[in-house]
Amino acid sequence: MRLSILDQSPIRQGGTAQQALQETLQLAQHVEALGYHRFWVSEHHNTTSLAGSAPEVLLAAVGAATQRIRIGSGGVMLPHYSAFKVAETFSLLSNLYPGRIDLGVGRAPGSDMRTAQILATDGRPKFERFPTLVEELRLMLTDPSFRPRITPAAPSPPPIWMLGSSHESALLAAHYGLPYNFALFINSQMSSQIFELYRTQFTPSEQLAEPTTMLTVNVICAETEAEARRLAMSRQLLFLRFARGEQEVRVPPVEEAEAYPYNDQELAFLHNKFYRAVVGDPQQVKQGLLQLAQEFGADEIMTVTITYDFQARLRSYELLMDAFQA
Repeated sequence: MRLSILDQSPIRQGGTAQQALQETLQLAQHVEALGYHRFWVSEHHNTTSLAGSAPEVLLAAVGAATQRIRIGSGGVMLPHYSAFKVAETFSLLSNLYPGRIDLGVGRAPGSDMRTAQILATDGRPKFERFPTLVEELRLMLTDPSFRPRITPAAPSPPPIWMLGSSHESALLAAHYGLPYNFALFINSQMSSQIFELYRTQFTPSEQLAEPTTMLTVNVICAETEAEARRLAMSRQLLFLRFARGEQEVRVPPVEEAEAYPYNDQELAFLHNKFYRAVVGDPQQVKQGLLQLAQEFGADEIMTVTITYDFQARLRSYELLMDAFQA
């Protein structure tokens, strides 16, 4: 089972975006040494809790800080942008780091709709054009006759990954013959048949002959189950505050999350959000991820870990890899 990482550059209370970005670079070096397969970074806008608003810029820094691990976007929110500009950017990254770049694309705004309107050059996000933008991007990167040319030309085109949390994204990935990453950490209610839908509808492409799947999961691993569940409380309170639309939200300390007086409605919300999360000691997390991989039929597991303490985040990935290598 390949293990990979999606890092969202979380900003803790009392911390800064600069600190969060430096931690992303340190984490990339750390997990490369541990043997993880990929390291992707996310795109979020108008938020004080996550620092990664420009994955293509952050990827350039991650590539410079590492040597071998595949790096990519999880993902570029394509409706905001020109497909040509995205193709150029990732072709350039592929020249800087040949054979290491993944281009994950998604349709979600990565923020609120007002921000999406500001991001759009004419004030109109192109969500309805997402399938067309994906096809344009694919042709620009793979068809040598396409004009104007993408320069500098990539030594080999970066693989495009379809990211999603719905049936629509699965069908779109299948239609274009792209590998598919399902965000279970976003939509925990999705049936495990999502990948079967993708596989049965899959059409081979120049990029991909056979369907390929990756499942992205919330994970926290610690020496004991009790400690892992304690660490997870920071993430739970963060998402609760975010869902309520609070301003200036950052990852809270565990002690603050432990003291928070959750009501029944809030507990139900958190259960629905995180009941597919895998939290526990190394063997529990290993078994939980293997069970999800079997249930969904996933070829690869990508993990998202948010803790208040950066050392706990590093240790979580250490323990997880140790468990799978044992």
